[in-house]
Amino acid sequence: MDTEALKKSLLTKFVEVTQDRLQAIQLGVLELEKPDGARAAENVARELHTMKGEARMLGLPAVGQVAHACEDLLKAWSEKKVGARVATDLLLHACDAVSDLLEDTTGAKEGTPASADIVQRLTQTAGTPVPPLKPPPSAPRKPRASAPATPQPPVAVQPPSVPAPAPSAPTPAPAPSSPSSALKPTDERPGFEEAVEKKSTADRTIRVNVEVLDAVGLLAGDLLVESARSELRGEELQRLFERFSRLGEGLLKLSEHAALGADARRRLDLLESDLSLLRDDAFRFVRHHSDGLNTLNSSLTQLADHVAEARLVPLSSVFEAFPRAVRELANSQGKHIELAVENTSAGVDRSMVADVRDALIHLIRNAVDHGIEAPDLRETLGKPELGRIALKARADGDMLAVEIEDDGRGIDPARLRDAAVRKGLLSAAQAHALGEREAIELIFKAGFSTKEQVSEVSGRGVGMDVVKRKVEALGGSVSVTSRIGRSTTVALRLPQSLALMRVLLVRLGDDVYGMPAADVEAVARFSPEDRLEVFGTLAVMHRGKPIAFTALGPLLGLNGGPRFERPPCVVVRFGDERAALVVDGFVDEREVAVKPIGGDFLKGAPFVAGSAALEDGRIAVLLHVPDLMAEVRKLARPVETQAARRLKVLLVDDSPIARATESALVRALGHEVEEAQDGEEAWERLQRGGQYDLILTDVQMPRLDGFALTRRIKSHGELARLPVVILSSLASPEDKRRGLDAGADAYLIKGELGVESLALTVDRLT
Repeated sequence: MDTEALKKSLLTKFVEVTQDRLQAIQLGVLELEKPDGARAAENVARELHTMKGEARMLGLPAVGQVAHACEDLLKAWSEKKVGARVATDLLLHACDAVSDLLEDTTGAKEGTPASADIVQRLTQTAGTPVPPLKPPPSAPRKPRASAPATPQPPVAVQPPSVPAPAPSAPTPAPAPSSPSSALKPTDERPGFEEAVEKKSTADRTIRVNVEVLDAVGLLAGDLLVESARSELRGEELQRLFERFSRLGEGLLKLSEHAALGADARRRLDLLESDLSLLRDDAFRFVRHHSDGLNTLNSSLTQLADHVAEARLVPLSSVFEAFPRAVRELANSQGKHIELAVENTSAGVDRSMVADVRDALIHLIRNAVDHGIEAPDLRETLGKPELGRIALKARADGDMLAVEIEDDGRGIDPARLRDAAVRKGLLSAAQAHALGEREAIELIFKAGFSTKEQVSEVSGRGVGMDVVKRKVEALGGSVSVTSRIGRSTTVALRLPQSLALMRVLLVRLGDDVYGMPAADVEAVARFSPEDRLEVFGTLAVMHRGKPIAFTALGPLLGLNGGPRFERPPCVVVRFGDERAALVVDGFVDEREVAVKPIGGDFLKGAPFVAGSAALEDGRIAVLLHVPDLMAEVRKLARPVETQAARRLKVLLVDDSPIARATESALVRALGHEVEEAQDGEEAWERLQRGGQYDLILTDVQMPRLDGFALTRRIKSHGELARLPVVILSSLASPEDKRRGLDAGADAYLIKGELGVESLALTVDRLT
């Protein structure tokens, strides 16, 4: 596919998705005038934010401009600055304007008088400035003196270029026709076989509506359940035949002792022969029936696998537009960022493509805006000027694992706590009580953002909330890991197919529950001696590490608990967390057809992801492991490791410039820094009772140099265990030996110092 065709394909998909999104927005807008309009406003805000991001990434800034103005008006409505009726009328007119823009690519890029008018009305009503039609270019040209500066037409985001196919070999000129050749059949003409082969290759693919595949997938799952029921009926039939056989044999034995005449005895012998033949025929039928069921079950399993495979599309259809879009977005912020995409051949369920694309758009925009630092700051921190975002995908059993990693500033839990208190989401006491993982998960709260100013890219607090909602609605999970000053990784785990899923079925009393097999790490039985208490929380040792130990029944709000001395347990995982859940027993591991919860009985219930029919007529409730782990975390908050805590560092250097640079590096890692101008001042602070976790010291300083300071610290009984790292421009082996002989725990060269090397050293020593 050439570049133009690919671009047209992406735009077509955007138009289809956005038309559906506009329908949802209009329905939500109509709810604004009702008492519970706040919830509808949240949904409308998410849809607008996603539409704006997609439009900007595809080079349609006029659509993004209208969406941004709508967001401003919606915010003004939520702050009671605009009446509901006025807001509803304007937002509905804005939806009409966006729909008109979608009909004309040029209008969607450059805007139209109608779109400019609605933007003007929206912003005037909201009391906000008109959003620019496109982000400012990285190097704007100076306007000519003879003419006023006018906005330049926006630059469309082009999809990645596709290499042109290699030119084919020249076709030889046809030989002059003769009367005999003109009478040859068409299929004997040169090149006909090649044309037929190409035609047949093209005919091997057809376009099928995804709803049809959904129906076929559910039907295949139902047939698998019916096949299992047939196996049960076959076993029951075999037991019936065995009972008939035993009954016939019993009657024949009784008749052997009866006084019968010759004629009766002859008829009895015939009955015995018929009974023997009937028994043989019955067992032959059972065997053939069993063989047929096995064949049927195998065929149905293959059918289900083929349907699931037919629903998969390569992630390249989602990833291809991102590299160029990241470049454009980075340029608008004066940043230099490279997006590396790996393994685009991994498949994703066709019905999930739109939701996966929405989630990735938010994550990549966050990485560009929040994660990657400006070039001058990266240079100060010893990082390369070119920031890097890696987008990786791989199949993990029945699940699809997608990771977005950036080498930016990382996530500072302390900053998140402060932002949550400032925005009124938590009290100061609640924020202080949060562990590091819980603080990082604040980014998934609706309305949370660390940005003070709302921009075209972020600041409204709906991005990560959208990611979590969409991924978990698909039965997946989101986890975040971060190293302050070094990197942030967001990992998504999604089912590859929404129609069929492999699950582990467990029993709680007489009820059956299922958990995705991809989230189950092990099944085990733990003895009382395997249990221990960690900070008041019951735990067990699993593969050398303590994990939470709790009963699944009470966790779900049901009765029950461990009934045996060594109860059966399911070890589930979510990201880096593990938990052992006690159950009453195991049923089976199998592939089931996942169906949504119907009716009002379990709809919206916590922990429930869906349901599946079983062969014995019961319904298995499928559980959502991320929700279970969140509940386990409330009961057993993980203990933070020492390496993750905020350190207090004493920096000793006589150069103000060196102190400023080194302090920035340490603070970028999330640690607190105090400074001393030479070794003598540092020693006085330590003597006055200053409490520090680490000393960073230069060597060449007045009054007391770094070597002498290190010897004093290491020879002092109470301070000898305090880690000391020498930072020096002296790089000879002799200087390094002198520093280590003085007792330094590490020796780093200033010219080679960076965030990564300093972080590794600090982690090792603390």
